[in-house]
Amino acid sequence: MRLPYFPGCTLHSKAQNFDASARAAARALGILMEELPEWTCCGATFPMAADSAIGLAAPTRILASAKEAGKLLTLCSFCYNTLKRTNRVIATDAEQRRKVTTFIEEDYGGNVRTVHLLEVLRDDIGFATLAQRVTKPLKGLTVAPYYGCLLLRPAAEMAFDDAERPTILENFLASLGCTVVDFPHRTECCGSFVAVSSPEVAQACSARILDVAVGQGAEMLAVSCPLCQYNLDHAQRRVQAGRGRTTRLPVVYFSQLLAIALGCDEACLHLDAHVVDPRPRLSKWLGQPDQARALV
Repeated sequence: MRLPYFPGCTLHSKAQNFDASARAAARALGILMEELPEWTCCGATFPMAADSAIGLAAPTRILASAKEAGKLLTLCSFCYNTLKRTNRVIATDAEQRRKVTTFIEEDYGGNVRTVHLLEVLRDDIGFATLAQRVTKPLKGLTVAPYYGCLLLRPAAEMAFDDAERPTILENFLASLGCTVVDFPHRTECCGSFVAVSSPEVAQACSARILDVAVGQGAEMLAVSCPLCQYNLDHAQRRVQAGRGRTTRLPVVYFSQLLAIALGCDEACLHLDAHVVDPRPRLSKWLGQPDQARALV
């Protein structure tokens, strides 16, 4: 299976562990992620102003570059949200389509379907088949799935899963052999871009999510958003013994767990990039001896 792939800016910089682990896992499953040539930033957020045609230009140009394939794969929740919502506008709003396509000088009518790797695993491969392809079942690993905001909302436009009771991450983790935590804060906001202007507010949002996950017995949090991963992981940097919650919770990308379960080379995981090191808990599957490594 060949799919045009839009990595987005963060996966080429701060989240290379997300990109590399996803590519390795996809190859193991017979999926070739063909990176779009000369791609640009999608804009990171969907423009909310109704008359902001210029805000649709960058994501529309990206979509148009995949129009021959009719499908575009991405991983980042922000990119997925921006591209999918933009395509809906181009496909349904003739006036906006005329303005944007005239500006970017592209003939594009909104025919590209933006898909997330989780959707490919669910809809094209199937979780039952994925379970059969697993070579290192993650049995004994208790994981809390975390969706955040942008995969699911706005629900009518994203149509990714049930916005209130999603199951795709749960079913994915179960197919790898994980014990899945019933996690009521799985769709709460981590603080998102508030981390730039009011880091203490974002840290409080993330801390609440982490506290609930730990209280539910989670040993690890699985995410699909670079900003969620950053906020949740870095929120634990200042946690010290004797001051609030002392349990450290590794925050990993779902693709890293997938790559491990499929027996991919550990080099693709880049686990040293995490604030809370997941390697001690994953040592059973990484072939490493347990370590009492300081989680800093």
